[in-house]
Amino acid sequence: MTAWFKRKEKGIQTATEEKKDTPKGLWYKSPTGKIVESEELAKNFYVSPEDDYHVRIGSKEYFEIIFDNNTFTELDAKLTSKDPLKFEDTKKYSDRLKAAQKRTNLKDAVRTAVGKSMGKELVVSCMDFAFIGGSMGSVVGEKIARGIDYAIEHKMPFLMISKSGGARMMEAALSLMQLAKTSAKLAQLAEAGLPYISLCTDPTTGGTTASYAMLGDINISEPGALIGFAGPRVVKEATGQDLPDGFQTSEFVLEHGFLDFITHRRDLKKKVNLYIDLIQNLPIRK
Repeated sequence: MTAWFKRKEKGIQTATEEKKDTPKGLWYKSPTGKIVESEELAKNFYVSPEDDYHVRIGSKEYFEIIFDNNTFTELDAKLTSKDPLKFEDTKKYSDRLKAAQKRTNLKDAVRTAVGKSMGKELVVSCMDFAFIGGSMGSVVGEKIARGIDYAIEHKMPFLMISKSGGARMMEAALSLMQLAKTSAKLAQLAEAGLPYISLCTDPTTGGTTASYAMLGDINISEPGALIGFAGPRVVKEATGQDLPDGFQTSEFVLEHGFLDFITHRRDLKKKVNLYIDLIQNLPIRK
């Protein structure tokens, strides 16, 4: 084993050729300054143990939490966005899509999967904020709609995990159409008598909030999540008024009646399944 340092004549020095860099991602620092090992963070459901800060995670991590043994089948995994408007601002939309796909290893801002959660089949659509801010474009709406269709066809509950900055401006009206499209599909799910659980995570904003995120049979959230249509800065500028403390946090939204419950991430799987059992009048799973 090579020594970490060597004693020199002028004191203890680290040999340059033997310096070791700390691997990236080994530590995580929460907004309150708490430091936690990444491995410990993962074991704690990606929640900082000292301050209970819920770190933003994506579909990969949520699927690990929700599905038994992280076993699931992804639906419409290869569905990707086009650029019908040939949109270009500081760069081409088509180039943004390619860059986001390469950086995140995702096809778009949502993934839909089916698998067992506490022993029973469940369809889950989960958004990824890392992909162009979790923006809702045509593919996002289509994959959610197809996920709901799958749930109806196979008589399964549907869980939507929202994490979005809102509509994708590069698709203009095509993006806005997804609000009506997904809402109509959820109406069909309700007509089929199947449960819909909406989980709002940090952040849930814009057109997402104006459509499927707030249409659950039960709307739940994680602690401290930002939930609203426009962000606090925009609201303050538009109204010209100071905002209340905690404005648009999940706790604020719960107090004002837009949420049914806030759950810690470690309890998420049990809570989701509890609500599904209650809605379907089934024996409660433990």
